Amino acid sequence: MENFTPWTSLLGGALLGLSAVLLMLFSGKVAGISGILNGLLTPKKDDFLWRFLFILGMASSILLLVPFSIELPTVSGQPLAFIIGGLLVGFGTRLGNGCTSGHGIVGIGRFSKRSIIATCLFISVAALVVFLRLHVGAL
Repeated sequence: MENFTPWTSLLGGALLGLSAVLLMLFSGKVAGISGILNGLLTPKKDDFLWRFLFILGMASSILLLVPFSIELPTVSGQPLAFIIGGLLVGFGTRLGNGCTSGHGIVGIGRFSKRSIIATCLFISVAALVVFLRLHVGAL
């Protein structure tokens, strides 16, 4: 765990929570990424701009790190595995009526039983996959 940074992780989590609260407080909208993206792909009247700006801001936020010379993570692997993984994540968010950000940040903040159960399930499956990957063999 040579790259574990508890203070920056804490700050990042606090900023995520704050942004979710501010979005709900000032617009009544939920900061669930899959829902925002789904609404962007199937826009309703007067609903496109905020979703587009949210996704644009999220995607371009990496540029804020450049002046600080923070080492950005690199990803290696098979492109087909990423495509299949992305499709499975999309299927899972549809099946679970939301994604990790929607359930884990907003739902738990609202004390939603469904979101608490979903987030516990997300974390349990992630821990199982990591265990299998590290101790059983490559998945």
